[in-house]
Amino acid sequence: MKKIYTIIAAMLITTSLFTACNDDFMQQDPIDDMANGTFFTKEGDLSLYLDGLYQYYLIGHGRGETNVTTAIKTYMGLRGGGSPIVYGDMLSDNAVYTTANSATTDPDGKLSGTYETPNTAPAWYDAPWEWKRLRKVNYFLNHYQEVSTTNPENLKKWAAEAYFFKAMDYYTKLLSLGEVPWLTKELTLDAPELYSSRTPRVELVDSIMMCLNFAVDNLLDNNEPAGRVNQDQALFLKAKFCLFEGTFRKYHTELNLQSTATKFLEESAEAAKRIMDKGRYQLYKDPNVTDSYWQLFSQTDHPSTHGNKETILARVYDGATVGTSVARYWGFNNHTRYACGAPLGVLEEYLCEDGKPIYLSGTPGNYVQNPLFKGYDGLWEELDNRDPRLTQTICKPGQYASVFDYNAGGKYGIDEVGIIYPAITQATGGGSPTKMYNTTVTGYRFIKHFLPNKAIWDDNPKGKQTAHIFRYGELLLIYAEAKAELGTISNDDLDKTINALRARAGFNFTKYPDSKLSLSNIPADPRLDAIYTAKLDYSVTPIIREVRRERRVEMMMEGQRYEDLIRWKAGKLFTVPLRGMKMTAVKEALYDGRIDQVNPKTGIKETAAPKYQKNVSTFVDSEGFIIPWAKSTRVIDGVLPWDDRRYYFPIPLKELQLNPNLTQNPGWKDINR
Repeated sequence: MKKIYTIIAAMLITTSLFTACNDDFMQQDPIDDMANGTFFTKEGDLSLYLDGLYQYYLIGHGRGETNVTTAIKTYMGLRGGGSPIVYGDMLSDNAVYTTANSATTDPDGKLSGTYETPNTAPAWYDAPWEWKRLRKVNYFLNHYQEVSTTNPENLKKWAAEAYFFKAMDYYTKLLSLGEVPWLTKELTLDAPELYSSRTPRVELVDSIMMCLNFAVDNLLDNNEPAGRVNQDQALFLKAKFCLFEGTFRKYHTELNLQSTATKFLEESAEAAKRIMDKGRYQLYKDPNVTDSYWQLFSQTDHPSTHGNKETILARVYDGATVGTSVARYWGFNNHTRYACGAPLGVLEEYLCEDGKPIYLSGTPGNYVQNPLFKGYDGLWEELDNRDPRLTQTICKPGQYASVFDYNAGGKYGIDEVGIIYPAITQATGGGSPTKMYNTTVTGYRFIKHFLPNKAIWDDNPKGKQTAHIFRYGELLLIYAEAKAELGTISNDDLDKTINALRARAGFNFTKYPDSKLSLSNIPADPRLDAIYTAKLDYSVTPIIREVRRERRVEMMMEGQRYEDLIRWKAGKLFTVPLRGMKMTAVKEALYDGRIDQVNPKTGIKETAAPKYQKNVSTFVDSEGFIIPWAKSTRVIDGVLPWDDRRYYFPIPLKELQLNPNLTQNPGWKDINR
């Protein structure tokens, strides 16, 4: 009995939950355990119960005080809050980050290889081995039909919402843990399901597909991104899940499921095309600005306010009933107390504005450079003449918001005059003077998601910044990749997807016709091809290489990269050496420590250049490129370790002890049985 009690207690623990978006139905407190289903007497009871589930699954940018900049994607567990959209890529090769005073320590254990099997499931409400949410979903599905109604068909739309969330929950579990038990009941003390073994992948995926198809068939068909879940959102989730499963089966040949990959890729393309054919969505583009891509992620209200038809699913904050502090802490902590930066390898994947890579031919160490690429010896000139999304994701000093004075009037001051060059250091968090500057550990400062709005910062923790959970831009990438993997992609498909994304970004197809991708002008990329050859166990066709490039660029800093590397069986890309910008003589001279502070209100431009401390807080290689985590004992010369066991996360040891029918994931610490 003790064993049973321990399991069920872990599953029935309830926590205070987070309020959600500004829509009334997402402000309700969650309804927990109902006795014998007596709560469900009318349809209104069903909608009220479901209201409490939204905040579990549609996390968006989190809510309230989320002073966490190392928060990572939900399938790995958020540590105390934060936005999995903004911070998810911290656990990938898209970003380099550090925490307070961490110049001599390793990065997150999941990156440095120090993470080991936990004894118990973490206390994070969205950790992989977590079942409280699913229990609530199953309770609803087991009791919703008890409602008295003259038309039982009307109840299906409510069940469809629950099935949408159940599919989302199991998608997360499959991604992080692989095979897990498929549960259909809310468990009781004597439930035999407490001792369930892992459900085989084929059966588990078929069950997830059942949930998705039920949701697609029974949810309302509308395009309200911040309302109740609808058919388009279910189609999006289905397209995304099927792309994940199709590519996972194709490239993880150890499963011996390659022959079944095609049907999932076909279903992915079909679900995406159904949304595209409705004509409801389009890429957001403001004709009055040149940086619509950046503008999309700085919106602070309902998408329709901006004429935004790109967002398919959003979490919107009203700043009164519920808000988020992501704007404050992404702008402040992420570049002072907790710093991050883009690695050089990401920059090198962005094309030049002519649609060709920075290197046109040659071999490693002897590449022929694109004439448009200015190299690394100037002052951030490597960002010039590139894919316009590059400078809407990573900015030069002085762009967007440049002045950041920690001590200004006791508040976190922002002004758009003057230049404060980003501090180049990993020794952040030590107070003045590093807190005064936009710190970046690589020299390349992220600007995507940055919201230079002091009023919203000061409103913390009730700031407003819209979270775009599903957007049409990603849907186009899903469709393009599924078609490319099937070998059926056409130039028309490319025009509707990749070329549409490039046009929105600002590529000039008239000036540079080859920047418009077609099957007859796929550019050579000797640098990326060499990396793929060295790190992958399979060959990649040029069109798949370009689709993957486009996905990395378009979805940069939206929390998708880790999942992509997992499903592509491309974990060894983590071992590509990480570097920051090149500290040339001209940059060293610039970073002389001068501070010419002038009151920003005078309009007089000011300059601040924090002192560069070579081989003290910043370390460089023989060519002058910054080496991240240079004193780490696990990350040697900027190379993150990789082990194939990391394609799955481990099951906590306590769970294996409680349930002898569970087995551990390969390579992770197990119990002695």
